[in-house]
Amino acid sequence: MMGYTFHGMNFGQFALWFFAYSFFGWAMECVVIRIQLKRWENRGFARLPFCVIYGFGTFIAYNIFAPIEHNYVALYFAGCVCATIFEYLTARLMLKLFGSVWWNYEHLPFNYKGILCLESTLAWGVLALFIFGVFNRYVEGAVKMLDVRVAYAAGTIIVITYLIDFTWQFAHQIAGENNDGVLKGFLRR
Repeated sequence: MMGYTFHGMNFGQFALWFFAYSFFGWAMECVVIRIQLKRWENRGFARLPFCVIYGFGTFIAYNIFAPIEHNYVALYFAGCVCATIFEYLTARLMLKLFGSVWWNYEHLPFNYKGILCLESTLAWGVLALFIFGVFNRYVEGAVKMLDVRVAYAAGTIIVITYLIDFTWQFAHQIAGENNDGVLKGFLRR
């Protein structure tokens, strides 16, 4: 694991990079929900402030979009399409595992079954442009500035801490199963 590199980052730096995107995704969703519902809500599955779908999504995007990374028109459309597909697949998986999806676009025009909507699709393209054009250089720069040993230790701690938190929440969710075998709704905090 120590020999793994992504964009010249070792395991620890990559873990910090991944969780930086997971945190910023969580924060972005919390702000959007605050604006829409006029209340704060934890948008992650676990208690820690991370939506790891954003970490995974950004990692996948960097691997898929590398050839078009500087073609901003193609990047915008690829961001719209690929993120929407990822959102759809995530919703399908959540429906299988938990019996519900933890977002609802039914109140927005041009939505599909409340799990996809045109507004979000267009926003994913803007987010792809922002990440590739501006934001990632700061995130990568910050994690690469850290001493390798510090990054490795911090990355390891954050991964282990998140896995414990996720496992605890997942077990709690499974324990909340009703008699029909369908999981109860997501535990909101």
